[in-house]
Parts: sequence; structure tokens; C-alpha cells
Amino acid sequence: MRAYLSRRYVISASHRLYSKDYSEEKNRAVYGKCSNPHGHGHNYVIEVTVGGQVDPVTGMVCNLADLDSCVQRTVIDRFDHTNLNFDERFTHEVPTTENLCIAIHNLLAEHFVHADLERVRVEETRNNFFEYAGKGKHGALNNR
Repeated sequence: MRAYLSRRYVISASHRLYSKDYSEEKNRAVYGKCSNPHGHGHNYVIEVTVGGQVDPVTGMVCNLADLDSCVQRTVIDRFDHTNLNFDERFTHEVPTTENLCIAIHNLLAEHFVHADLERVRVEETRNNFFEYAGKGKHGALNNR
């Protein structure tokens, strides 16, 4: 029997939405106030969902301490209280929440081995959130 576990984490980070391929005017037209040269910040809520068989001995899909440790090392320590524009991951990519969601998924997929990573959801605001399930799982990012 397959079961799923979702856990939430919060990070605070800033970013500026700006493409080097666009002029200042085009950036303002595309990204609006989010292209402010001084940037802006969010308290991102990150939801990580893992799945797998329930261990008959522990009764768990995975140990929460293992998941928390992995998220702390690979996501929180890296992105919390930073300007995402200065992270090497976003050197050639606009640090939109869509791209942050994909980056977090890919980082966790590389490091978490205790259960299957099903999806990552990043809430930017109460009204904007993004999900990524990886290339092989329903392939896509959903903006709701």
C-alpha cells in the first residue's frame, strides 16, 4: 500500500524579476513592480510531498527527522534569508517562483533517498502557488 506524507517549511527570501535579455522598459512591462531594481521579498511556504510503502515496523512512509534534515541542508540553509538573484542556480535564469519550485524539487530529488519525492509546492502569496512533480510525473508545473 502506497501512502503519502506532506510537510511544510517556510523560508524568507528576496528576488528581482528581471531578464538580462530585456531592456529596463521591457522588464517593467513583463514583470511590473516585481522588476523593482531594489527587489522585494516573500515568506515562501514550501510543501514537500513524499510517497512510498508504509514500513511495517515503524508504520511510517519515512522518518520526519530524515526529511527535515534533508530539507534543512539542501533548501533552507541555501535559500533562507538570501537574495535569490545571487544564488548560482539563478545565474542564467530569472528567479521566479516557478523556477524556485523546480530548483527545490531537483535539489531534493538529488539528496532525499528515504522515500520517493512526489512533488514540491511553493506558495509565494496567499493567492499564488506553484507545483512541480518532476519531468516523469505528470510533467508539469501547475499555477493555481
